[in-house]
Amino acid sequence: MRPRPPPLARSRSRAQLADRAFSRAAGAEASHGNHVELLLDARENFPAWLAAIAAARHSIRFETYIIDDDPVGNAFVDALCERARAGVAVWCVFDWLGSLKAGALFTRLRDAGVHVGVFNPPHLASPLGWITRNHRKTISIDDRIAFVSGLCVSDKWNGDPGRNREPWRDTGIAVHGPAVADVAHAFDDVWHACEWGTHPPPPVPTTDAPGATQLRVIAGVPDHTGTYRLDLVIASMARRYLYLTDAYFVGTAAYVHALAAAAHDGVDVRLLVPGASDIPALRPLSRAGYRGLIQAGVRVFEWNGTMLHAKTAVADDLWSRIGSTNLNLASWMGNYELDVAVEDARFARRMADQYERDLANATEVVLTRRNRVRRVESTGVAPGPRRAYSGSAGRAAAGAASVGSVLGAALTNRRELGGGEAKLLGYMGVAGVAIAVFEFLWPAIIGWPLALILLWLGGSWIYKAGSLWLGSRGRPAAPDAPLDAASAPAGSAAPDAEPAGEASARASRTAVHD
Repeated sequence: MRPRPPPLARSRSRAQLADRAFSRAAGAEASHGNHVELLLDARENFPAWLAAIAAARHSIRFETYIIDDDPVGNAFVDALCERARAGVAVWCVFDWLGSLKAGALFTRLRDAGVHVGVFNPPHLASPLGWITRNHRKTISIDDRIAFVSGLCVSDKWNGDPGRNREPWRDTGIAVHGPAVADVAHAFDDVWHACEWGTHPPPPVPTTDAPGATQLRVIAGVPDHTGTYRLDLVIASMARRYLYLTDAYFVGTAAYVHALAAAAHDGVDVRLLVPGASDIPALRPLSRAGYRGLIQAGVRVFEWNGTMLHAKTAVADDLWSRIGSTNLNLASWMGNYELDVAVEDARFARRMADQYERDLANATEVVLTRRNRVRRVESTGVAPGPRRAYSGSAGRAAAGAASVGSVLGAALTNRRELGGGEAKLLGYMGVAGVAIAVFEFLWPAIIGWPLALILLWLGGSWIYKAGSLWLGSRGRPAAPDAPLDAASAPAGSAAPDAEPAGEASARASRTAVHD
């Protein structure tokens, strides 16, 4: 019988196994020797960002999904222009859809010498290419500090006391140490992916270690699912608690089952989501998934304020995640996202304490005897006003996936549907009947738009096929390899094999054009 290792050896072996699992799942190696600061809401994030920009001496990389032409947006543009005129090299990436109305700000930045990239504008050759968005929110300055958060550059995060709108609840971090270079490299990958010209940012040197925190910078790109895989691993490894905050929760079946299994195993799993969303149509999609979670023992809470926009997780006083990734398919698999997974007990305890404070301004959702979702009495904090704002196409895509799941279940009976999904089914049923009536009475109303859509899709596919065929004619044929991947002996490499890191980077650069 094999002797068991002593407890200390078992502890180290378990830690090494967890470290290997995190690296493989996230596709990101650990960075050691960092210092991390927790920043809450606009009141702490915006001043810290502006102070760091003002102190920049060499380079600024600035990336956000939304920048609005409002007091906050103009304050940041003024700060970036001032640094550019002072000789600091400034690169900015803004998402085309999220910053659709910010053209005047882009002009001001370019006039000041800032290198501006607008991510993924629509193209006739890619009818659905616009669905992929750059949803990251990062700033890296020189080689000394980086910021990662869920906040965009907009006055909405400050709220509006005159209209009784509270500031949005959101979370960010400031990072000092070697991981600053990882955040900068992730920015550079987006810049190179979109091929904006001849001004790529220079490499950022790795700095000395100013602290003792281990973390991973998870740079999500379409179809790589690093954060999704890591979230599943954490849900599987949590032993005591797992606290989740998300703005646009539309969980996949695999993720919902992972949370339910953890709760069934005795883990205290809690999910905090908005009570009022800036995308009102997404709320019934989120609520449709409550029933199975609550029945499995997951506690679900709705925020009572104007908007909860944070995307965070914390587990077992050991592990935390902060960034831009929402718990839905659009973020996990469709967008460019960036999160930081922090493996530090002190930081995790602070995250858990903040989560408990957030629950003081939230209401728990329970199931009644009639199996309907209702809200229990508040904890004493008056609910904030319910206001609506514009939202993201990526979140709409995640909602479409949830709609497909509910409709498929209704047609195939592959799973039991609950009362929380009745309203969603009702909406879709009414829409289907309305479309059928229009088709019967006025066929041209449906037929002509459908014909134009199919003409657009078919034309784009023919165009891409022709481009690929012409491109392949200009390239020499690759020599036949003596062995295919399946028959190659163990430990051997294919001729002219590309290093895995370079292949991954090349794939991420071409993803936005496919």
